Amino acid sequence: MRLSNAKTRSISAENFTGEKGKGGMATEGTGAHSARELGQGWKISPSVEIEPGAVFTMAEIREPGAIQHIWLTCFPNSWRHLILRMYWDDEEQPSVEVPLGDFFCNGWCERSNVNSLPVAVNPAGGMNSYWLLPFRKSAKITVENRMPEKVVLYYQIDYTLTDVPEDAAYFHAQWRRSNPVKYKDTHTILDGVRGKGHYVGTYLAWQVNNTGWWGEGEIKFYLDGDQQFPTICGTGTEDYFGGAWNFEHPQGEYGLFSTPFLGLHQVIKPDGLYRSQQRFGMYRWHIMDPIRFEEDLRVTIQALGWRSNQRYLPLQDDIASVAYWYQAEPHAPFEPLPDNDTLEVI
Repeated sequence: MRLSNAKTRSISAENFTGEKGKGGMATEGTGAHSARELGQGWKISPSVEIEPGAVFTMAEIREPGAIQHIWLTCFPNSWRHLILRMYWDDEEQPSVEVPLGDFFCNGWCERSNVNSLPVAVNPAGGMNSYWLLPFRKSAKITVENRMPEKVVLYYQIDYTLTDVPEDAAYFHAQWRRSNPVKYKDTHTILDGVRGKGHYVGTYLAWQVNNTGWWGEGEIKFYLDGDQQFPTICGTGTEDYFGGAWNFEHPQGEYGLFSTPFLGLHQVIKPDGLYRSQQRFGMYRWHIMDPIRFEEDLRVTIQALGWRSNQRYLPLQDDIASVAYWYQAEPHAPFEPLPDNDTLEVI
C-alpha cells in the first residue's frame, strides 16, 4: 500500500456534509427517541425519511475527487419507485438515472444477494456499489421518492478528495424497459451515446411470458457508425452472461451463480396461484474486457425462444435493463423515465 496525500471522507445521515470532525453530532433524527436516555453521539440520526414526491440530496461535494463506495438500504417495495440520479461537475442533466433496485441488480423488488466485484447485495438488502465515480469539480447524488408514502433510507457514501487524472472518464448508467418486447423486435439496452468511452456492464430483469427456454437471443454492440450489422455479436443470452446450455444444472433446474464479473443470481418461479411468470436477474461486468467506442454506441438484445419443428420463436417478454459505461463529457441527454405505473413491477 503506497502512502497518498488524498483525503478520506464519508457522508451519511450522521454527517450530511462529510466535513472532517463533524460526524455523530446530531441532536435530532430518526433515532432520537431510541437514544433519549443516552443523548448526542448515540445513533441519533442513522437514516432519513423522504416524503412522497420529494427529491433528497444524499451527497453534494464541491471539491475534486472520487466516490469509492456507496452503501444503502430501504424496504424492497420501494426499490423500483426510488430514482437514483448522479450529476458530475455541475451538470443539469444526470449521468446516472436508474431505479434504485435495478442499479444494484435487484429490479424485481425481492431481495436477491449479489456477490460481484462492483456490486454486492448482502442479507438482508444491504446494497453496495464499488464503481469508481470520479469528478473534477463537484458531485451530486439524489434520490426521488415516487412512492405514495414516505420512505426510510439508510445510506453511507465513502469518497476521497484528490486530483483526478486528465484521462479519467465519468461514470454513467441508464435504465430502459420493453414491456413487452414487440414481436420480431429487440430490446434496446442503450442507444444515443455520443463521445468516447468504455461500456462496462449490463443488468437485466427479465420476465418470460411463454413456456419453454427463452434465452436464445443474441446481444449486439453497434460501435462507431455501425448500422445494420454490429461489430460485436454474441451467441446467446446465457452465453453472454457466462453460462451455457440454458443455465440448466442440475437437470430440470436453473443453476444460480454469482461471481465477480457475471451471474444469474435470481430466479423467481410461479407459485401456482397469483405468481404466474418466471422472472430472472442477470449481470455481466465488462471490467476486464471493456467495450471501447470512439464516437457512438448502441446495444440491443433479442428475446428468442423455440417453437415447433426446431424453429426460433420471437418472444414478447418484459425486459428491463441497466447499461453501465464510462465516457468523456458532455453526454447526450437521456430519454425521460416513464411514469410510475410504467415502472411498476406487478
